[in-house]
Amino acid sequence: MGSINVKKIALGTQQQYQDSVFPLVYSGQGCSDLAAVTDWLQEHRDQLEDELTTHGALLFRGFGVTDDQGFDRFIRSFDWPSFTYEDSLSNAVRHNRTELVFTANEAPASVSIFLHHEMAQTPIYPSKLFFFCELAPDSGGATPICRSDILLAHLQEEIPDFLADCENKGLRYSQTMPAENDLESGQGRSWRSTLSAESIKEAEAKLARLNYEWQWQADGTLSVTTPILPAVRITTDGRKVFFNQLIAAFRGWQDARNVGEKSICFGDRSPISNDDMAVVIRIADALTFDIPWQVGDIALVDNFLTMHGRHPFEGKRRVLASLVA
Repeated sequence: MGSINVKKIALGTQQQYQDSVFPLVYSGQGCSDLAAVTDWLQEHRDQLEDELTTHGALLFRGFGVTDDQGFDRFIRSFDWPSFTYEDSLSNAVRHNRTELVFTANEAPASVSIFLHHEMAQTPIYPSKLFFFCELAPDSGGATPICRSDILLAHLQEEIPDFLADCENKGLRYSQTMPAENDLESGQGRSWRSTLSAESIKEAEAKLARLNYEWQWQADGTLSVTTPILPAVRITTDGRKVFFNQLIAAFRGWQDARNVGEKSICFGDRSPISNDDMAVVIRIADALTFDIPWQVGDIALVDNFLTMHGRHPFEGKRRVLASLVA
Protein backbone atom coordinates (compact mmCIF):
# COMPACT_ATOMS: atom_id res chain seq x y z
CA MET A 1 0.00 0.00 0.00
CA GLY A 2 1.34 3.40 -0.97
CA SER A 3 1.32 6.54 1.11
CA ILE A 4 0.36 10.12 0.45
CA ASN A 5 2.09 13.27 1.63
CA VAL A 6 -0.60 15.89 2.16
CA LYS A 7 -0.05 19.49 3.16
CA LYS A 8 -2.05 22.70 3.31
CA ILE A 9 -0.98 25.28 0.76
CA ALA A 10 -1.74 28.94 0.09
CA LEU A 11 -3.19 30.49 -3.05
CA GLY A 12 -2.49 34.15 -3.68
CA THR A 13 -6.15 35.05 -4.00
CA GLN A 14 -7.39 33.24 -0.88
CA GLN A 15 -9.54 35.32 1.43
CA GLN A 16 -8.97 35.67 5.17
CA TYR A 17 -11.89 35.88 7.60
CA GLN A 18 -10.81 36.11 11.25
CA ASP A 19 -9.13 32.75 11.84
CA SER A 20 -10.26 31.02 8.64
CA VAL A 21 -9.12 31.13 5.02
CA PHE A 22 -11.49 30.79 2.10
CA PRO A 23 -11.14 28.27 0.63
CA LEU A 24 -8.85 25.97 2.58
CA VAL A 25 -6.52 24.26 0.09
CA TYR A 26 -4.93 20.81 0.41
CA SER A 27 -2.18 19.52 -1.88
CA GLY A 28 -1.64 15.81 -2.44
CA GLN A 29 1.60 16.78 -4.18
CA GLY A 30 0.86 14.78 -7.30
CA CYS A 31 -0.03 11.48 -5.63
CA SER A 32 -1.08 8.89 -8.23
CA ASP A 33 -2.06 6.11 -5.80
CA LEU A 34 -5.83 6.46 -5.51
CA ALA A 35 -6.01 3.71 -2.88
CA ALA A 36 -3.65 5.72 -0.67
CA VAL A 37 -5.76 8.82 -1.28
CA THR A 38 -8.98 7.09 -0.23
CA ASP A 39 -7.27 5.70 2.88
CA TRP A 40 -6.13 9.21 3.82
CA LEU A 41 -9.62 10.62 3.24
CA GLN A 42 -11.24 7.95 5.39
CA GLU A 43 -8.73 8.56 8.18
CA HIS A 44 -9.23 12.35 8.09
CA ARG A 45 -12.94 12.49 7.24
CA ASP A 46 -14.11 13.94 10.57
CA GLN A 47 -11.37 16.57 10.52
CA LEU A 48 -12.22 17.53 6.94
CA GLU A 49 -15.92 17.82 7.76
CA ASP A 50 -15.12 20.10 10.72
CA GLU A 51 -12.85 22.23 8.53
CA LEU A 52 -15.54 22.45 5.87
CA THR A 53 -17.97 23.81 8.47
CA THR A 54 -15.41 26.40 9.56
CA HIS A 55 -14.04 27.50 6.18
CA GLY A 56 -17.01 26.94 3.87
CA ALA A 57 -15.04 25.26 1.06
CA LEU A 58 -12.07 22.92 0.63
CA LEU A 59 -9.99 22.57 -2.54
CA PHE A 60 -8.01 19.35 -3.13
CA ARG A 61 -5.20 19.62 -5.68
CA GLY A 62 -2.91 16.83 -6.85
CA PHE A 63 -4.85 13.91 -5.37
CA GLY A 64 -4.56 11.60 -8.38
CA VAL A 65 -8.16 11.72 -9.60
CA THR A 66 -8.29 11.64 -13.40
CA ASP A 67 -11.83 10.59 -14.38
CA ASP A 68 -15.40 10.10 -13.21
CA GLN A 69 -14.65 6.67 -11.74
CA GLY A 70 -11.83 8.05 -9.61
CA PHE A 71 -14.04 10.97 -8.57
CA ASP A 72 -16.72 8.46 -7.54
CA ARG A 73 -14.17 6.63 -5.36
CA PHE A 74 -13.03 9.93 -3.84
CA ILE A 75 -16.62 10.78 -2.89
CA ARG A 76 -17.37 7.33 -1.46
CA SER A 77 -14.39 7.65 0.87
CA PHE A 78 -16.43 10.09 2.97
CA ASP A 79 -19.34 7.64 3.33
CA TRP A 80 -21.88 10.44 3.30
CA PRO A 81 -25.49 9.91 2.15
CA SER A 82 -26.02 10.76 -1.52
CA PHE A 83 -28.49 13.34 -2.83
CA THR A 84 -29.27 12.11 -6.34
CA TYR A 85 -29.98 14.35 -9.31
CA GLU A 86 -33.04 12.26 -10.19
CA ASP A 87 -34.61 12.92 -6.79
CA SER A 88 -33.77 16.64 -6.82
CA LEU A 89 -35.89 19.55 -8.02
CA SER A 90 -32.90 21.18 -9.70
CA ASN A 91 -33.87 23.15 -12.81
CA ALA A 92 -30.50 22.55 -14.50
CA VAL A 93 -30.00 19.96 -17.24
CA ARG A 94 -27.37 17.37 -16.21
CA HIS A 95 -26.34 13.85 -17.28
CA ASN A 96 -25.27 11.05 -14.97
CA ARG A 97 -21.78 9.54 -15.38
CA THR A 98 -21.97 7.15 -12.41
CA GLU A 99 -24.55 6.55 -9.71
CA LEU A 100 -23.11 9.47 -7.71
CA VAL A 101 -21.47 11.62 -10.41
CA PHE A 102 -23.14 13.80 -13.03
CA THR A 103 -22.20 16.65 -15.31
CA ALA A 104 -22.50 20.18 -14.00
CA ASN A 105 -25.03 22.52 -15.62
CA GLU A 106 -25.16 21.85 -19.39
CA ALA A 107 -25.93 25.47 -20.29
CA PRO A 108 -23.88 26.89 -23.22
CA ALA A 109 -20.35 28.16 -22.54
CA SER A 110 -21.43 31.77 -23.04
CA VAL A 111 -24.02 31.61 -20.23
CA SER A 112 -23.12 32.89 -16.75
CA ILE A 113 -24.53 30.92 -13.85
CA PHE A 114 -24.73 33.40 -11.02
CA LEU A 115 -24.12 32.85 -7.32
CA HIS A 116 -26.62 30.63 -5.53
CA HIS A 117 -27.04 28.01 -2.87
CA GLU A 118 -27.80 24.74 -4.63
CA MET A 119 -31.57 24.19 -4.88
CA ALA A 120 -32.38 26.90 -2.31
CA GLN A 121 -35.29 27.79 -4.62
CA THR A 122 -36.91 24.46 -3.66
CA PRO A 123 -37.99 22.92 -0.34
CA ILE A 124 -35.35 20.16 -0.75
CA TYR A 125 -31.62 20.88 -0.97
CA PRO A 126 -28.28 19.14 -0.41
CA SER A 127 -25.94 19.91 2.49
CA LYS A 128 -22.66 19.63 0.56
CA LEU A 129 -21.41 19.67 -3.04
CA PHE A 130 -18.42 18.02 -4.71
CA PHE A 131 -16.98 19.41 -7.96
CA PHE A 132 -14.25 17.77 -10.08
CA CYS A 133 -12.36 19.35 -12.98
CA GLU A 134 -12.03 16.66 -15.64
CA LEU A 135 -11.07 19.13 -18.36
CA ALA A 136 -10.12 22.78 -17.84
CA PRO A 137 -11.27 25.27 -20.51
CA ASP A 138 -8.94 27.33 -22.69
CA SER A 139 -9.98 30.45 -20.79
CA GLY A 140 -12.61 31.47 -18.26
CA GLY A 141 -14.88 28.88 -16.67
CA ALA A 142 -13.88 29.46 -13.05
CA THR A 143 -16.37 28.51 -10.36
CA PRO A 144 -17.05 31.59 -8.22
CA ILE A 145 -17.76 30.92 -4.54
CA CYS A 146 -18.90 33.35 -1.83
CA ARG A 147 -19.32 33.01 1.93
CA SER A 148 -22.95 33.86 2.64
CA ASP A 149 -22.43 34.54 6.35
CA ILE A 150 -19.92 37.27 5.44
CA LEU A 151 -22.30 38.62 2.79
CA LEU A 152 -25.13 38.77 5.33
CA ALA A 153 -22.97 40.75 7.78
CA HIS A 154 -22.29 43.34 5.06
CA LEU A 155 -25.99 43.50 4.12
CA GLN A 156 -26.86 44.10 7.78
CA GLU A 157 -24.65 47.18 7.67
CA GLU A 158 -25.76 48.59 4.30
CA ILE A 159 -29.40 47.57 3.81
CA PRO A 160 -30.75 46.28 7.15
CA ASP A 161 -34.41 46.87 6.21
CA PHE A 162 -34.08 44.66 3.14
CA LEU A 163 -32.39 41.96 5.18
CA ALA A 164 -35.15 42.15 7.81
CA ASP A 165 -37.76 41.68 5.07
CA CYS A 166 -35.84 38.66 3.77
CA GLU A 167 -35.71 37.15 7.23
CA ASN A 168 -39.29 37.94 8.25
CA LYS A 169 -41.15 37.43 4.97
CA GLY A 170 -39.17 34.73 3.20
CA LEU A 171 -39.28 34.35 -0.57
CA ARG A 172 -41.33 32.86 -3.37
CA TYR A 173 -39.78 31.76 -6.66
CA SER A 174 -41.65 31.47 -9.94
CA GLN A 175 -40.51 29.82 -13.14
CA THR A 176 -41.85 28.21 -16.29
CA MET A 177 -40.46 24.78 -17.09
CA PRO A 178 -40.33 23.46 -20.67
CA ALA A 179 -42.05 20.28 -21.78
CA GLU A 180 -38.67 18.97 -23.05
CA ASN A 181 -35.13 19.76 -21.88
CA ASP A 182 -33.88 23.09 -23.23
CA LEU A 183 -30.07 22.92 -23.50
CA GLU A 184 -29.84 26.62 -24.35
CA SER A 185 -30.94 27.62 -20.85
CA GLY A 186 -29.35 27.28 -17.42
CA GLN A 187 -32.89 26.58 -16.18
CA GLY A 188 -33.83 24.26 -19.03
CA ARG A 189 -34.76 21.03 -17.24
CA SER A 190 -38.19 19.81 -18.35
CA TRP A 191 -41.09 19.53 -15.94
CA ARG A 192 -41.18 15.78 -16.55
CA SER A 193 -37.57 15.39 -15.44
CA THR A 194 -37.76 17.95 -12.62
CA LEU A 195 -40.83 16.36 -11.07
CA SER A 196 -39.99 12.75 -12.03
CA ALA A 197 -43.42 12.64 -13.63
CA GLU A 198 -44.54 10.99 -16.86
CA SER A 199 -47.99 12.56 -16.94
CA ILE A 200 -49.78 15.77 -16.04
CA LYS A 201 -51.60 13.90 -13.27
CA GLU A 202 -48.32 12.72 -11.71
CA ALA A 203 -46.83 16.21 -11.98
CA GLU A 204 -49.82 17.82 -10.28
CA ALA A 205 -49.79 15.24 -7.49
CA LYS A 206 -46.15 16.03 -6.70
CA LEU A 207 -46.69 19.78 -6.88
CA ALA A 208 -49.63 19.45 -4.48
CA ARG A 209 -47.48 17.50 -2.01
CA LEU A 210 -44.86 20.27 -2.18
CA ASN A 211 -47.48 23.03 -1.71
CA TYR A 212 -46.60 24.65 -5.06
CA GLU A 213 -48.99 26.73 -7.14
CA TRP A 214 -49.08 25.86 -10.85
CA GLN A 215 -50.60 26.71 -14.20
CA TRP A 216 -50.32 24.83 -17.48
CA GLN A 217 -49.61 26.91 -20.57
CA ALA A 218 -51.02 26.33 -24.04
CA ASP A 219 -47.63 25.26 -25.41
CA GLY A 220 -47.25 22.47 -22.84
CA THR A 221 -44.91 24.36 -20.51
CA LEU A 222 -45.61 24.47 -16.77
CA SER A 223 -45.51 27.64 -14.68
CA VAL A 224 -44.99 27.12 -10.94
CA THR A 225 -44.61 29.22 -7.81
CA THR A 226 -43.09 27.86 -4.63
CA PRO A 227 -44.51 28.12 -1.14
CA ILE A 228 -42.74 30.59 1.14
CA LEU A 229 -39.11 29.53 1.42
CA PRO A 230 -36.42 30.91 3.77
CA ALA A 231 -34.04 33.62 2.62
CA VAL A 232 -31.93 33.40 5.78
CA ARG A 233 -30.79 30.27 7.61
CA ILE A 234 -28.97 29.71 10.89
CA THR A 235 -26.15 27.16 10.72
CA THR A 236 -25.60 24.49 13.37
CA ASP A 237 -22.93 26.68 14.98
CA GLY A 238 -25.23 29.69 15.15
CA ARG A 239 -24.12 31.75 12.14
CA LYS A 240 -26.76 33.57 10.12
CA VAL A 241 -26.45 32.90 6.39
CA PHE A 242 -28.01 34.59 3.34
CA PHE A 243 -29.34 31.27 2.05
CA ASN A 244 -31.35 31.65 -1.15
CA GLN A 245 -31.21 31.92 -4.94
CA LEU A 246 -31.94 35.65 -5.16
CA ILE A 247 -28.80 36.61 -7.08
CA ALA A 248 -29.05 33.72 -9.54
CA ALA A 249 -32.75 34.27 -10.17
CA PHE A 250 -32.51 38.05 -10.48
CA ARG A 251 -29.46 38.02 -12.77
CA GLY A 252 -29.71 34.74 -14.59
CA TRP A 253 -33.21 33.30 -14.89
CA GLN A 254 -33.53 34.74 -18.37
CA ASP A 255 -34.64 32.52 -21.23
CA ALA A 256 -37.47 32.11 -23.71
CA ARG A 257 -39.91 31.44 -20.85
CA ASN A 258 -38.61 33.43 -17.87
CA VAL A 259 -37.64 36.96 -16.84
CA GLY A 260 -35.32 37.08 -13.84
CA GLU A 261 -36.72 40.15 -12.11
CA LYS A 262 -40.23 38.67 -12.27
CA SER A 263 -39.14 35.30 -10.91
CA ILE A 264 -38.79 36.34 -7.27
CA CYS A 265 -40.82 38.20 -4.65
CA PHE A 266 -41.13 38.25 -0.91
CA GLY A 267 -43.29 35.64 0.77
CA ASP A 268 -46.18 38.11 1.09
CA ARG A 269 -45.90 38.65 -2.69
CA SER A 270 -44.55 42.19 -2.32
CA PRO A 271 -41.85 43.13 -4.86
CA ILE A 272 -38.11 43.09 -4.26
CA SER A 273 -36.38 46.39 -4.98
CA ASN A 274 -33.94 46.52 -7.89
CA ASP A 275 -31.88 49.00 -5.86
CA ASP A 276 -31.56 46.55 -2.96
CA MET A 277 -30.61 43.74 -5.31
CA ALA A 278 -27.94 45.97 -6.88
CA VAL A 279 -26.35 46.30 -3.42
CA VAL A 280 -26.57 42.53 -2.82
CA ILE A 281 -24.90 41.83 -6.17
CA ARG A 282 -22.17 44.44 -5.68
CA ILE A 283 -21.17 43.10 -2.27
CA ALA A 284 -21.37 39.43 -3.33
CA ASP A 285 -19.17 40.12 -6.36
CA ALA A 286 -16.61 41.83 -4.12
CA LEU A 287 -16.55 38.84 -1.76
CA THR A 288 -16.26 36.22 -4.51
CA PHE A 289 -13.31 33.85 -4.84
CA ASP A 290 -12.88 32.27 -8.29
CA ILE A 291 -11.72 28.65 -8.13
CA PRO A 292 -8.85 28.54 -10.68
CA TRP A 293 -9.53 25.07 -12.03
CA GLN A 294 -6.66 22.76 -12.88
CA VAL A 295 -7.28 19.26 -14.25
CA GLY A 296 -7.79 16.87 -11.32
CA ASP A 297 -8.91 19.54 -8.84
CA ILE A 298 -11.76 18.63 -6.50
CA ALA A 299 -13.73 21.23 -4.53
CA LEU A 300 -15.93 20.39 -1.55
CA VAL A 301 -18.46 23.12 -0.76
CA ASP A 302 -20.70 23.54 2.29
CA ASN A 303 -24.02 24.35 0.63
CA PHE A 304 -25.41 25.90 3.82
CA LEU A 305 -22.55 28.38 4.10
CA THR A 306 -21.21 29.03 0.60
CA MET A 307 -22.77 30.07 -2.71
CA HIS A 308 -21.31 29.01 -6.05
CA GLY A 309 -21.78 29.70 -9.77
CA ARG A 310 -20.01 29.40 -13.13
CA HIS A 311 -18.26 31.98 -15.28
CA PRO A 312 -18.49 31.82 -19.10
CA PHE A 313 -15.61 30.09 -20.86
CA GLU A 314 -13.95 29.36 -24.18
CA GLY A 315 -13.01 25.90 -25.37
CA LYS A 316 -14.20 22.68 -23.81
CA ARG A 317 -14.84 22.45 -20.06
CA ARG A 318 -15.89 19.38 -18.09
CA VAL A 319 -16.62 19.91 -14.43
CA LEU A 320 -18.46 17.04 -12.80
CA ALA A 321 -20.54 17.24 -9.65
CA SER A 322 -22.02 15.17 -6.85
CA LEU A 323 -24.41 16.12 -4.05
CA VAL A 324 -24.57 15.05 -0.41
CA ALA A 325 -27.88 14.83 1.42
